[in-house]
Amino acid sequence: MTTYHFIGIKGTGMSALAQILHDSGKKVQGSDVEKQFFTQEVLEAKNIEIMPFSKDNIHGELTIIAGNAFGDDHEEIEEAKNQGLPFYRYHEFLGEWLQQYTSIAVTGAHGKTSTTGLLAHVLSENYPTSYLIGDGTGRGHEESQYFAFEACEYRRHFLEYHPDYAIMTNIDFDHPDYFSSVEDVFEAFQQMAKQVRKGIIACGDDEHLQHIQANVPVVYYGLQDTNDFQAQNIRETNEGTAFDVFVRSNFYDTFIIPQFGNHNVLNALSVIAICHYENMSPDQIKKLSTFRGVKRRFTEKEWNNQVLVDDYAHHPIEITATIDSARKKYKDRPVVAIFQPHTFTRTKTFLNEFANSLEQADHVYLCDIFGSARENQGKLTIENLQELIPQSEVLEIDDIDRLKTYDNGILLFMGAGDIQKFQKAYEALN
Repeated sequence: MTTYHFIGIKGTGMSALAQILHDSGKKVQGSDVEKQFFTQEVLEAKNIEIMPFSKDNIHGELTIIAGNAFGDDHEEIEEAKNQGLPFYRYHEFLGEWLQQYTSIAVTGAHGKTSTTGLLAHVLSENYPTSYLIGDGTGRGHEESQYFAFEACEYRRHFLEYHPDYAIMTNIDFDHPDYFSSVEDVFEAFQQMAKQVRKGIIACGDDEHLQHIQANVPVVYYGLQDTNDFQAQNIRETNEGTAFDVFVRSNFYDTFIIPQFGNHNVLNALSVIAICHYENMSPDQIKKLSTFRGVKRRFTEKEWNNQVLVDDYAHHPIEITATIDSARKKYKDRPVVAIFQPHTFTRTKTFLNEFANSLEQADHVYLCDIFGSARENQGKLTIENLQELIPQSEVLEIDDIDRLKTYDNGILLFMGAGDIQKFQKAYEALN
């Protein structure tokens, strides 16, 4: 039996896929840099071997799955190709693997991970289910009926997939190092839509998704009354957020989610729509109420008299949504944004939008830009963003004790780089 060797196994998608294969009875191992990542804890708990990168790791009887962050000149990839071993890129292998299930791809510029996590939770509470979530969580089940997975649009990788269903949360301009415009992003989603086999669940409140064309039915969800599935009477409760769902203007049922903010209501509505489409009962779908979230999406920790929130928000729309969640859950408490921009390209493209979204917080701290190996730094610095936010300050780890001054504050640590080191440094002070 072949052993699946993951090159870059600590990546969020790679870690999740490795877990799925392991849970499905396959032999799995992998390699990566020796730096500690949050994804490796679960790999180690499952006794999946993680080795430092070395061409000596590559030998016969291996099937290679390589992470997309590594070029063809990587020593292990070169060695694998020299030996003629079966070789896949992450998205290529995933595209083949999902064909054995009723597959549901979750895609969109924002909300993919949270929606995939919510969908996986509801399906798993009712049926044998495999799932791959972009927070590094994966689960395989040998008798799976469904396969729910996050499908990323970056570099059009999701075009390797031909899922039965697709949830499309929104279309927005991001990844400016690859996409040239929002029209370029739309074209990628349009190509993806043509590959879906049974049906698409799309957010009808998104002006771009209103124009998606497909060879299968498109069911729309949203807050506007033009949608097939509409949420009405949204209200905050002690348990979270309650809302009524109308299906083609007819009352369907009332649902509760433990999260706050209209973006979370929309995520839930997409899950309700796909489950309804698959003939699940309202009682089955109401398992929404026991979902506790995914990693690094408004992950909270009570800390002395403050609440520390770890969040992956790295786009202006995501920052706005995270601040909105904090406002709705913790009314009348000060909201402090600690933000680390991710990539110079994205920071430059959205400089003014970042400023506008961050100004919705009561206090703003900015950390140095987390660069990418794919780009050149240029002349952009964090001070360029600071100039646009009058009340902001640049934060260094060695002066992080300044955050103690926000009595009863909600501290939002946001970013897709290594913003977590700032939170860890702050916790180490106490």
